[in-house]
Amino acid sequence: MKQLFRYLLFTLLLIAFFNQAALSQSSPLLGDSIVSTLNSELSGESAKRNLEYIARLHRIRGSVEFKKAISFIESKLKEYGLEQIESFQIPTDGKTMFGSQKGRMAWDAEFAELWELEKSGSSWKPKIRLADWESMPITLAEDSESGEATAELVDIGAGTTDKDYENKDIKGKLVLTSSSPDAVVSLAIEKLGAAGIVSYTQNQRTAWWKEDQNLIRWGHFNSFAKTKTFCFMISLKQAADFQQRLKRGEKVMLHAIVKASQHPGSYDFVTAIIKGTDPKLKEEEIAFTCHLDHQRPGANDNASGSMTILEIARTMKKLIDEGKIARPKRTLRFIWSPEIEGTIALLNYRPELPAKIKAVVHMDMVGGGPVTKSVFHVAGAPKSLPTFVTDVGETFGNYLNEQTDAYASGYSYQYSFVSEEGGKEPLQAVLGQFHMGSDNDVYNEASFKIPCVYMHDWPDRYIHTNYDVPANIDPTKLKRAGFIGSASGYFLANISEKNLPAIWNVVKQQSLKRTSQMIGHTSQIPSSEIDNVITNHFNFERSVFASLQKFVTVSPALSKDADLFYTKLEETSGKSKVPTDKNKIVSTVYKRNPAIKGTLSTFGYDYFGDHYGAEKAKSIRLLNYTGLWGHEYAYEALNFVDGVRSVVDIRNALTTEFGPIPLEIVEEYLVALESIQIIQRIK
Repeated sequence: MKQLFRYLLFTLLLIAFFNQAALSQSSPLLGDSIVSTLNSELSGESAKRNLEYIARLHRIRGSVEFKKAISFIESKLKEYGLEQIESFQIPTDGKTMFGSQKGRMAWDAEFAELWELEKSGSSWKPKIRLADWESMPITLAEDSESGEATAELVDIGAGTTDKDYENKDIKGKLVLTSSSPDAVVSLAIEKLGAAGIVSYTQNQRTAWWKEDQNLIRWGHFNSFAKTKTFCFMISLKQAADFQQRLKRGEKVMLHAIVKASQHPGSYDFVTAIIKGTDPKLKEEEIAFTCHLDHQRPGANDNASGSMTILEIARTMKKLIDEGKIARPKRTLRFIWSPEIEGTIALLNYRPELPAKIKAVVHMDMVGGGPVTKSVFHVAGAPKSLPTFVTDVGETFGNYLNEQTDAYASGYSYQYSFVSEEGGKEPLQAVLGQFHMGSDNDVYNEASFKIPCVYMHDWPDRYIHTNYDVPANIDPTKLKRAGFIGSASGYFLANISEKNLPAIWNVVKQQSLKRTSQMIGHTSQIPSSEIDNVITNHFNFERSVFASLQKFVTVSPALSKDADLFYTKLEETSGKSKVPTDKNKIVSTVYKRNPAIKGTLSTFGYDYFGDHYGAEKAKSIRLLNYTGLWGHEYAYEALNFVDGVRSVVDIRNALTTEFGPIPLEIVEEYLVALESIQIIQRIK
């Protein structure tokens, strides 16, 4: 009852504060003239036209068509008048390490077809072409190797256990599997001698999983596997047809031919800037980032993010040249790169970039229209990186939520943020959730500690499939993402002491919202954990305020005001008056190995599995642990290793962020990291 009373009291204070804040300003952080100017110039149509070209290219890292995409962006940057345009390459050979990333070799395909055959006398002749690299390259799994086979098809189900192969002769045959291609190589290809793979693996599990049986999912192999083979991807509908015929005892004969291979290549990048004006601050940068690589068409993932930051670059440069907005104090940088692996390589290969970048606006899937069932997010940084930067992004996201909802509902509004060729639905962005899964993982990670405003759609029913097409992209959504990104980046590039009252008001609002959420969480955990959660929460909130010092000089008066605010908030939330550090349990302390920078598990390479051992890694419980309100324990456990926190401190911080976790599970993972020299014991 006492806890419920505290929660209700705090909720009333929260409502009162938000109502007061709502009355005090009509637009957040930027003046109405800048908001109006950005809204007038940003074009969802322009972004979508560029997207339509990019979506024609099969943009696999290091490939010929990825290089075409880089050249297209470079030409547009020149057309738009951007400064210091640079395209460059980082060589990759499948061996060289860039921090925690082993550079994957490039992969290109020349030709690939899969045919079903029919009996003609004593021979077999082509009946129907099932897959074709030229018309639909997604049908060939990435990193497939050249090969040819005319063979019978055998259904192996998942194909991941010996039981799946009982009473089945697959040597020299093609196997049909529901698993991803790389999951069946060890048994089907290496052990039992199958000639190749046909996969109908389905997309990430969402509410729409398996609903559309015509989808063909992007497949891929382990780039570093010793055994090379090929795989064709087919739809669930086609697979069901095969299975029905095989059950009737019909022989299904296929002919597969592939001409493709890995080869030494490169990660390719293009970057450009809008130079800042302040004599000192111009050496600091606010970066707009995305990942350019993906299978064709890859319209939302991630032609949408790539072309939206290109539209921001065009808009900002044009408005500056026309004198409609001032050139920013800090430099704006725009970066197009391969996803995650490319960013790890980039920040290790060009260390001057992370040294300059103060914050990142990252976009990965920002254009999904109603048919994609997408939900738009403006996500925050993890708790290991307390920062006001994500509060800025959320504030602009909330502003668009309010404005677009009022417009769609027929109420009074200032700006609709609608493109002429786009939809008119409210944005309804989800604000503040911490999500992993894109290059923001790298920037936020403790090796670099660069805070991100991360915009993305999730779920999206067509991600990684042949239906991720430009027709499903909404120009209005592109424009709205462009506004949140450009407004956030421009504000951060210009923030100064005169902005402190406004940004402090925003930080207080966000702190109240997070504190309300934290109080709700305490109702789900044992009473023994409550004081720990409250203590860690307010340590985080005070650190968010302290992060302002990385951009501006905070006056003693404002620091005193902040201390009073947090003290009163702590009292209202029921924090114990007994400092927890008086009774703190002393345990092992680790520090991070500075020679290995980057996340430990990325698409295409798993540093932890490679060095610790893939089989041994399966026994590490933290890697798959799910808490009450989160599951990214392993990522954050390493981020919390700082030479100061003990293992107990790290466990307590993880409990606050994601939900209670046994200490021994955290210890197990940290000991494993120590064994592969990612961290070093100092106490």
